[in-house]
Amino acid sequence: MTAVATSPDWSTRARTAANSVWPHAARWGAAIIGALLIFSAIVAFRGANPIDMYADMWQSTFARPRSVTEIFVRMAPIVLAALAVVVPARAGMINVGGEGQLILGAIAAAGVALVTDQTLPGEAVMTLMVLAAVVAGALWAGIAAMLRIVFNVNEAVTTLLLNFIALDLLLFLIYQPWRESAAAQPATRELNASAKLPLLGSTGVHIGIVFAVVAVVVVWWVLAKTRWGFLLQVVGGNPEAARRSALPVTALLLSGLLVGGALAGLAGMIEFSAIEYKLRSGFGTQLGYIGFLASWLARHKPGPVLIAAFALASLSVAADSLQLDSGLPAATVNILTALLLMAALGWTTVKGRKS
Repeated sequence: MTAVATSPDWSTRARTAANSVWPHAARWGAAIIGALLIFSAIVAFRGANPIDMYADMWQSTFARPRSVTEIFVRMAPIVLAALAVVVPARAGMINVGGEGQLILGAIAAAGVALVTDQTLPGEAVMTLMVLAAVVAGALWAGIAAMLRIVFNVNEAVTTLLLNFIALDLLLFLIYQPWRESAAAQPATRELNASAKLPLLGSTGVHIGIVFAVVAVVVVWWVLAKTRWGFLLQVVGGNPEAARRSALPVTALLLSGLLVGGALAGLAGMIEFSAIEYKLRSGFGTQLGYIGFLASWLARHKPGPVLIAAFALASLSVAADSLQLDSGLPAATVNILTALLLMAALGWTTVKGRKS
């Protein structure tokens, strides 16, 4: 008599899922609590009350509509900068150059705006800025890609070094040919109002957040559902086996970094046309590096990037509370950010595998 295999009932499946989820949740909870306790000890050593500090941070960050709006404003370029790391990571590459690619995207967008924003309709200028920023970011990343392909130079090194060249180019432009006035601070003139990215109704949040969410969905679909995304994963898993299987490894590596650079360039355009409106010294400071951290925090997965970017943007807004309410330097939030990242990336690892 042949036994008939039956699938487990719903209660068995639910118990199995719970047994799988709870250990992960417990590790994450313990890691985050541990990071907060360490930060509390540091704050107490500085003479502040940790309980009052956390209460003030929560109140000023999440209980005020203006602060919540600011979180979503800051979140948009971080999401795109994180996706600029996610796509190359699928092919086994480390793109540390989001900062430079973002700056190049902003430079390209600003160059287009300086020429066209007083003569063309705002919609046309925005379209041209998007195209210019995407192309500039991709080409900047393409430099590192070609060095990897032709000379086998590690892209983590070249993308990082290109950040400093991009910053020098920005400073040259705002101090010399694009400077609005020699009597004022070094900066370009402000973007014409008609070319600024519009807000979502009366929320105060610009439409760049829509670009970011759409980009997350598109990147997820492309990586999970297309042949190109599958081939990127094959190359990232075993490039030598991919070569022996006659896969176009060179083209895949190049395309991965180009797409990443294009996403970072778009982040630069959003930062320029929706937030800062001009190029200046310190433009988009650390956004590329924050995006890099967001990608690692999300385990290089498109969907969780939104959560990671929201968390990092919230910490950025909370820095004001640390300075104003607790009397601590605003940079203290960097310590909290580092502790939370170490908790998420290190303390949630069990038996060599990350949860």
